[in-house]
Amino acid sequence: MSQSLKTKHSLTSYIQLITQALKGEETDYTAISIRKAIVLLAIPMMLEMMMESVFALVDLYFVGHLPNSSNAIQTVGLTESVLTIIYSLAIGMSMAATAVVARRIGEKDPKAAAKAGMQTIVISMFINIIISLIGVFFAKEILLIMGATEETAVQGTNFVRIMMGGSMIIMLLFLINGIFRGAGNAAIAMKSLWIANIANIIFCPLFIRGFGPIPAFGLTGAAIATTLGRGLGVSYQVYHLVKGNGALKIKLAYFKPHWEQIKAIVKIAAPGILQFVIASCSWIFLAQLVATTGGDHGSAGYQTALRLMMFFMLPAWGLSNAAATLVGQNLGAKHVDRAEKSVFETMKFTIIFMAVVTILFLSCGPYFASFFTTDPLIKTVAVEALRTLSYGFVLYGIGMVLISAFNGAGDTWTPTKINVIAFWLFQIPLAYFLAKYLEMGPTGVFWAIPVAEVGITIAAYLLFKKGKWKTTKV
Repeated sequence: MSQSLKTKHSLTSYIQLITQALKGEETDYTAISIRKAIVLLAIPMMLEMMMESVFALVDLYFVGHLPNSSNAIQTVGLTESVLTIIYSLAIGMSMAATAVVARRIGEKDPKAAAKAGMQTIVISMFINIIISLIGVFFAKEILLIMGATEETAVQGTNFVRIMMGGSMIIMLLFLINGIFRGAGNAAIAMKSLWIANIANIIFCPLFIRGFGPIPAFGLTGAAIATTLGRGLGVSYQVYHLVKGNGALKIKLAYFKPHWEQIKAIVKIAAPGILQFVIASCSWIFLAQLVATTGGDHGSAGYQTALRLMMFFMLPAWGLSNAAATLVGQNLGAKHVDRAEKSVFETMKFTIIFMAVVTILFLSCGPYFASFFTTDPLIKTVAVEALRTLSYGFVLYGIGMVLISAFNGAGDTWTPTKINVIAFWLFQIPLAYFLAKYLEMGPTGVFWAIPVAEVGITIAAYLLFKKGKWKTTKV
């Protein structure tokens, strides 16, 4: 075969592989080549996570062009920091769903997988009632606690009420996608985020600026648009759950509480939730520390940098989620060595991706920041934060894959213990020391983040090599 024919054949194979990944065709990921399995899972998972990050960026873009934008940007950023607690609950539950569903699929027991997935939804519905009530009745107080000024808190009250009042939608969007990922159908998870984001992009200018009979809601309009957009994404997910195509066949009877199943799920989810709550509380503390040492402009610049960082980091997280699914399904199929190889293969892809992101942030940071703000003070802080955070990206990516591997195996306690030490016993004290005692202000906070992430990666690698995760029962 000539070189040109080989190239053409190779290109055709890649196109077919990408098409298969985007369509979400049912595949036995425990039997095909590991690299092919990673690509089939990673492409839709990366696109899914990229779309999740777009929510905050779209809101940030439109509110960043409102009058008195520093208050609006700060409100969005501080609210997102609080919402990370909800995200933590959602992610913790979705991790449990992914781990249990993937293990049952690997064992070739799709009925048990479907039952387990529905029980996670039952648990989540109870949790979110409390969260919604807190958000609706204590919105202003939440912003003040986060370090917002009285003016910002008053302006952002309705924004917080709508975002936290709609926490069930956020929870379901993450959770049902976790169920689909565990079943190996990452394409449906991806498509639900595409639908939600396209709707949000359309709704944002309509509700923020107003159009025809729709009044201009300003900052509050961003919350309305985001909640409606996510609601459409959840509707798409529910449609496919009820339709029952693929491995998961859902029945109404599966929603009846099964206490033994709930107990088993909570056993996995509780440390998973705690794992992300620990990280979220650390991010909240850092946001408050930046707000108190850097003022409104420092806080707005930091929040702008975080939104940009998450836009690029979430696809890497999606890539690492491929490792979680492959570990869970291969352990269920009793292919322990293949589960471990999947982690290291995924790690190679992640290193390449994060290296590219690092180069982009170091070289194009000012251009990225300029897209979201015209305020020179906010832009200066954002660029400094982007450059500082980027120094640890490659190791951070490796750590994400390892943490996902533990979670996919159902060993959610190991990452939780790592997070307690890295975030609460190291990152927070270091950030406080640098920002307050050495009077570095926001710069000290920026440096504490990559230092802590490097520590997480080293600890995760050492514990992963010990292999305790291989024996976890789910």
